[in-house]
Amino acid sequence: MNNKKRNRFIFRVITLSLLAAAIVFTIYSGFAKEKYNVLKVGDYAPDFALVDLDGIEHKLSEYKGQGVFLNFWGTWCAPCKKEMPAMGRQYEVYKDQGVQILAVNIAESDFKVRTFAEQYGMTFPTLIDKTKSVMQTYNVKPLPTTMLINPEGKIVRIITGEMSESDIEGYMEEIKPG
Repeated sequence: MNNKKRNRFIFRVITLSLLAAAIVFTIYSGFAKEKYNVLKVGDYAPDFALVDLDGIEHKLSEYKGQGVFLNFWGTWCAPCKKEMPAMGRQYEVYKDQGVQILAVNIAESDFKVRTFAEQYGMTFPTLIDKTKSVMQTYNVKPLPTTMLINPEGKIVRIITGEMSESDIEGYMEEIKPG
């Protein structure tokens, strides 16, 4: 009988501990979601300021009136390597038509990013999000992720994964001022 009571007590303690952990996790998850609101199509793109490889600061708000192709990427990302040359070619076509590319690297060293940019002929602004704050603000999970921002500053499309050159061309056409 004594053994039964002890086992029942242990079972109750374990059950209550699991319930308490579930409640704490649920409360924490709710607060974490509030901290980083998930951006969606139709939202205004949050402003940010990041420095490019030449030490020049770029603020998203400076590009109001232009379409912005905001691409988050990493040097280790295979799809990023495939789409960079196509982005560069389309940038040369659309930069004089009011479409800007901002390529935001996620917290890699200046050396790695510069080497990658030179290897892939990146002529558009290449920024480094050293603290991952912009990545968190934009709730970027997989790389590459691209946000299409119209001339009014609203997100019109969110693309995750690799894009073909014809995709990129169509997206730039979509955000071209008009």
